Amino acid sequence: MSRLNELRMIARVAQMYHVEGQRQAAIAQHLCISQATVSRMLKKAQEEEIVRTTVVSPSGTYTDLAAELRNRFDLPEAIVVECTEDRIGAVMARIGEAAAYFLEATLQSGEIIGVSSWSETILRMVDNIHPMKNGKARYVVQTLGGMGDPTVQTHANQLTTRLAKLTGAEPHLLTAPGVAQSREAKLVLLGDTYVRETMDLFGKITLSIVGIGAMEPSGMLARSGNVFSSRELAEIAEVGGVGDISLRFFDEHGRFVKTPLDERVIGMTLEEMSRIDRVIALAGGQAKTVAIRGALRTGVIDLLITDKFTAERLVAT
Repeated sequence: MSRLNELRMIARVAQMYHVEGQRQAAIAQHLCISQATVSRMLKKAQEEEIVRTTVVSPSGTYTDLAAELRNRFDLPEAIVVECTEDRIGAVMARIGEAAAYFLEATLQSGEIIGVSSWSETILRMVDNIHPMKNGKARYVVQTLGGMGDPTVQTHANQLTTRLAKLTGAEPHLLTAPGVAQSREAKLVLLGDTYVRETMDLFGKITLSIVGIGAMEPSGMLARSGNVFSSRELAEIAEVGGVGDISLRFFDEHGRFVKTPLDERVIGMTLEEMSRIDRVIALAGGQAKTVAIRGALRTGVIDLLITDKFTAERLVAT
């Protein structure tokens, strides 16, 4: 009988707090008990399942699908966005909007942000970010060479500098091509003071934002000229390559693919990226599904932001 009396009191405290919206101090005063006792009873109410928490996911949030992605790929976090059509333009727009909101909500003071600037989806993210009051980030660092065709290079440079301005950070551009003509040419470019200053910051990056590329380069990257030839890409595919992050390739099992071509890339390596606290990947679309699956298996990515169509394909096999 004493237990029933105890449960009755606990239930009354829970009702006053959760249903009637009363503060713990007011409940304590009303029932002539201490506030510490009220707190213990509220905890007990959950243990006894007198109070049960139910999370009702709003339409269009796909929390179950995101949970499947996390479980399937041992992924720390995933965001699946609503999209009305499985078309790359629409997919990039929705992913960019979600990424902008997430960055605004989670950016920590003093962060050093790494960004791969040859990504149209990341460009969509920057387009949707609101200026952050008082600034939050310290630096925005370009992690893949940003020089190329002048008509496209402007977009890459603006992506980095705009993100820096929006987050109150200082931009550090990587003033070299993403792909050097040869290993020897790369070594010469790495001797440039400004290139070295930017690359020296790679080890200090706390948040990296990347795209995921299929074997066929994206339109923006292809137009920039920072790509390998069709023959060279075929060589990477022959040794198992299915996609890339900042022109660093991996196979379907998530293993890093190393070829002599890798020595021509001026930018962050996947090994360096794996040591960063948070790596956010923005990617979606039918053509990138195989590449995204391989990227998730590298263990480099901490958060994937993708669309519902791509998420469904990723968990279907």
